[in-house]
Amino acid sequence: MTSAAANPMRVYSNCVSGAAQDGVLVITIDNPPVNAASQAMREGLAAAIADAQNDPAIKAVVLTGAGRIFVGGADITEFDKPPIAPILPDICRLLENSSKPVIAALSGAALGGGLEIALACHYRIAAPTASVAFPEVKLGLIPGAGGTQRLPRLTGTAVAIDLIGSGRSIKAEEALSLGVIDEIAADPVARAIELASEAAGDRFRKTGEMTTPPASDEDIAVAKRKVLSKAKGQIAPGEAVTLIETTGRTPLADGLAHERAAFLELKQSPQSAALRHVFFAEREAGKIPGLEGVVPRKIEILGVVGAGLMGSGIAVAALDAGFRVTVVEQTDAAADKGRLRITGLLDKALASGRTDAATHAERVSRLTVASELAALADADLVIEAVFDDLDVKIDLFRRLDEVVRDDAILATNTSYLDPDVIAAATAHPERVLGLHFFSPAHIMRLVEVVRGAKSAPDVVATGFAVAKAMRKLPIYSGVTEGFIGNRIFSAYRREAEYLVEDGAEPQDVDSAIEAFGMAMGPFAISDLAGLEIAWARRKRQAATRDPNERYVEIADRLCEAGRFGQKNGLGWYKYVNGKRVVDADVTALISELRASKNIVPQVFSQDEILDRLLKAMADEGQRLLDAGVALRASDIDLVLINGYGFPPHKGGPMFLARS
Repeated sequence: MTSAAANPMRVYSNCVSGAAQDGVLVITIDNPPVNAASQAMREGLAAAIADAQNDPAIKAVVLTGAGRIFVGGADITEFDKPPIAPILPDICRLLENSSKPVIAALSGAALGGGLEIALACHYRIAAPTASVAFPEVKLGLIPGAGGTQRLPRLTGTAVAIDLIGSGRSIKAEEALSLGVIDEIAADPVARAIELASEAAGDRFRKTGEMTTPPASDEDIAVAKRKVLSKAKGQIAPGEAVTLIETTGRTPLADGLAHERAAFLELKQSPQSAALRHVFFAEREAGKIPGLEGVVPRKIEILGVVGAGLMGSGIAVAALDAGFRVTVVEQTDAAADKGRLRITGLLDKALASGRTDAATHAERVSRLTVASELAALADADLVIEAVFDDLDVKIDLFRRLDEVVRDDAILATNTSYLDPDVIAAATAHPERVLGLHFFSPAHIMRLVEVVRGAKSAPDVVATGFAVAKAMRKLPIYSGVTEGFIGNRIFSAYRREAEYLVEDGAEPQDVDSAIEAFGMAMGPFAISDLAGLEIAWARRKRQAATRDPNERYVEIADRLCEAGRFGQKNGLGWYKYVNGKRVVDADVTALISELRASKNIVPQVFSQDEILDRLLKAMADEGQRLLDAGVALRASDIDLVLINGYGFPPHKGGPMFLARS
């Protein structure tokens, strides 16, 4: 290598370089887009650390990342390849065992393996905007390069269980208060060089040699309960908790060995494979054929028609995203009620600490609620959230034509109706698309962006851009009844009814799918939503229904008997003190209807029930792919996971069908 005097820049790999300054070697990781800990990065770091050890002119080392990220974690694309030395635990060991102080200067996010690298350094300085996290559990993994062993030695057991078990991200201020970092500085690199030049040895510590700070048994128990209650069948959080709990009584070398073994086992698990599938699916979801290079329209004022539960949720999501929002209701009284509903949701965010007073006041200042459509004259995009009736929506869109600018976009939030029919009733069908939010819209992440037959490319691109600005997950859908999610859910619910008619009991079906990981079974969900909603749709469709298609009448008969679900305490179940109970009257009705069709009831195992339900979802998903309604099987998985509670660690129905 060229001497430092002749050439101060030292190149260790294509993404790691160094520069000597006053006896301090500043090592910079530059591996865009997220400074992932790839093979080249690890090789470069190993070479840089060795260079620092061997150069007598170097007294200390500063490690930083170029751009807004320190290190964004492991390179997941390498997970399916045989590991090549040096692996990340090797790098962390080299850093910690360095005979010269190593200071981590976090100008941006340190995630997963990046945070493990920082913890292996002897001191950590972060910019005010930096953040840290161990998100591995979201991929069915645990930290595999010392995270479960070094973090507790800095923060204590309870805090480490919370951070690693939840995967949540924390800002620099919280990281400092918890002991994850040592300082906050406007220029972390400059401050690190200053400290390194001072050779302030008392500041620098090997994390692995520290004693875990004491924590009360109650604090640890509370942290464990919180993490494990949210695990919902996922293995990784429990593994992390077990490893963290042993830190205080296990030598570092033993703890690291146990952690690595657990990490490698989890990496090969079906859960991790499924969660990595979901991770990559989200990266692909925004790639829409035909929209490459299409520039979205600029949206500043967003209108919402309807201030019910859905419209209020959309309004809050838009306010959170920074838009000026105009909400319109039919009357002054309804508008006043809508304003209270919207500000009430904003108030809850303030009370919970998710926003501060200044942010809350600023969001409220951007809200206008009116009772005349004329208030939408300046809107760049209007989203309707009114009653899901075709005539109602067509009438609304015709009236909007007369109010909004010709270049304004109109979006329907319909769940089942045809956006093309709505668009055809307008003067400019090319500016109409579907934006199907899921309730509660300010919380639920999924938005189906529905491209109509005449939707202009920049209109569709704008739909994606607005959803992303709201921190939603937009998924492309073509036009079909129910789009992707509701069409598959209808097939799933239909198969559940077939199973009941064939011999299963509603509680058996619900139990099987809930044991699989869904929060509620199809019959419990029907009771929660209200049976009369689907009943009204079935009655509308009766005239066009294929007479040769199998039709189960049980739900109709329940509605005819006045059983509409939880709202009146009687549905597929009866509800006693809010708890669902099997109702002998429903069991008798099912038996009667089976007999009327000469059906001899079969006995189904939980696995048989589950297989039929999952196959119904996957088969309907394949039909959507064949018809071009959905672009990718992975998009379908994302819809079911983010909109319908399909357990993410199972990967989605299409992933399971192809595994």
